[in-house]
Amino acid sequence: MSQPKINRRTAIAGLATAPFLNANAAPSAPFTKTIPSTGAQVPSIGMGSWLTFDVGYNRRLRTARTEVLRTFFEMGGAIVDSSPMYGSSQAVIGHALREIGETQQLFSADKVWINGGENGPPQISQTKRRWGVERFDLLQIHNLVSWEAHLETLFAMKDAGDLAHVGVTSYAGIRYDAIERIMAAQPIDFIQITYNIVDREAENRLLPLARERGIAVIANRPFREGALINAAMRRPLPSLAAEIGAQNWAQLLLKFITSHDAITAAIPATRRVDHMRENMGALSGPMPDSEFRERMIAAFTD
Repeated sequence: MSQPKINRRTAIAGLATAPFLNANAAPSAPFTKTIPSTGAQVPSIGMGSWLTFDVGYNRRLRTARTEVLRTFFEMGGAIVDSSPMYGSSQAVIGHALREIGETQQLFSADKVWINGGENGPPQISQTKRRWGVERFDLLQIHNLVSWEAHLETLFAMKDAGDLAHVGVTSYAGIRYDAIERIMAAQPIDFIQITYNIVDREAENRLLPLARERGIAVIANRPFREGALINAAMRRPLPSLAAEIGAQNWAQLLLKFITSHDAITAAIPATRRVDHMRENMGALSGPMPDSEFRERMIAAFTD
């Protein structure tokens, strides 16, 4: 993704194009967030690839995933996240990118997931080949495996202009104490953690610290691998959904996540074009404020 020259004034103006809920709220431009450390702006709905893009060399399934990614880009998406842990997902993403062609809006996000600092650079080179990209917009240390050594590698890549952003990841509350210490001590650009309408532990420590330190936040497991959607579908969509332009549970749950001022993007994963269209619908319309978010929690948990 090309990095535009953005100063503080234009970054704030970019955020203002996506209004939070108010009495006169109207349909708006796609909701974007600013990456604090660089000023780059990204759409608040990205795409994960855990399980969904791990389809190997099956031609039919690769074609189907290409259409999912094509729809993502057509509807304004940018952040695509993967990992060496995700089986064939990296190679399938690379295949899809070649099939789609021009994807200047792509914000490529992947991870280092290997023991031993000396093994990081070869894995990163392999990941680049699989994606077919010259450099990544974001590389993250997956679940903090050998994080001290890999941070040195990633910071050196960033200093050399071979990487735009550096991050660390965790999920489901695992090693959040270590994440907090890294955030406080290291000049990272991103964290990736679990955050959704049920899993809100990050609100207590990590999200306030991210705001204080100017660290972008990617929210993984926005639907708990579909469990939250399955639970929600047992009840009618609440009437409050219409107030923020949410036409389905997916959009309601995603807007809850991305309306938090410390969250940069959520990365739902899907195998289906129709589900991708539903997810990307959360990029438009008014966004909930803090009072409305409490109503959303009550509507989901009561």
